[in-house]
Amino acid sequence: MTILCVRFHLPPTHEAALPGLLGLLEEFSPVVEALPPDGALVDLRGAERYFGRSAVELASVIRVRALARYGVDCVIGAGPGTMLARMALGEARPGVTCAVPEERDGVVEFLADKPVTALPGVGTATARTLCEYGLDSLGRVASAPLSTLQRLVGARAGRELQEKANGVDRGRVVPNGVARSLMTERPFERDELDAERHRRALLSAAEELGARLRALDKVCGTLTLTVRYADRSATSRSRSLKEPTAHSAALTRVAYGMYEGLGLQRARVRVLALRAEGLDPAEQASHQLSFDPVDEKVRRIEEVADRARAKFGPRAVMPGALAA
Repeated sequence: MTILCVRFHLPPTHEAALPGLLGLLEEFSPVVEALPPDGALVDLRGAERYFGRSAVELASVIRVRALARYGVDCVIGAGPGTMLARMALGEARPGVTCAVPEERDGVVEFLADKPVTALPGVGTATARTLCEYGLDSLGRVASAPLSTLQRLVGARAGRELQEKANGVDRGRVVPNGVARSLMTERPFERDELDAERHRRALLSAAEELGARLRALDKVCGTLTLTVRYADRSATSRSRSLKEPTAHSAALTRVAYGMYEGLGLQRARVRVLALRAEGLDPAEQASHQLSFDPVDEKVRRIEEVADRARAKFGPRAVMPGALAA
């Protein structure tokens, strides 16, 4: 048991505590992969030997320290690989770590009765195709001939599907630079159903991110939108930008596009959060020149507005939609 998948129960307005919680995990292992907005993978192979404790025992220590230092509870899944740890997380409860056995028979037994949709990477279309042929559980997929699976979902996908259904977990924890991101969030005073208020919150968040990026002489390559609902569930979407940028208008367009893609209809939204990821120095970024004078004018106005905000405060200049 070497991999933990941890999901922190962060209050809606405390997503900014995630870097500190990741630092807590790094006290046990340097191999930590952040899973924004509220999770992480931890490779404990070295930690088990160093501390003389199993992964499940170390998970209990992590849970206690997160509660003591940050007042944040968490659920933890443990397994011999990243895929199995993620699946174990789905069955974990606060205070109880769900662990997948390391033995081959234990892994097969853990997977056998689960629906095919429980397997990471199996989407709705693939699940529908498999179920039409009676392959509605991972046990049945594992015992199906490889040629049958490849005929149904393709050669490479069929091979990967059979391996995963048999518990072959080739995933690994990839440490990522969580410091190479900036995050801002917009909580609502009450559960908000108004789509126009959602859009104004996104505009405000994108404007703040753009200003912070420009102040740091950074550009971002990816933007992530997280929507937290009244029932404490959350939806996240990420989109790679056409070119790394710190231009507020470009960030706003991408944020609007992700929001509209969710198709929310009278959803009771509690918090909207934007995260700029893949930060690089602005001097190393390229910018596609445009013959559109409006775009160049907006960029020049943005530079002047930044100087005004630096001198007179963040609310000195703002979009008209936010003035009220």
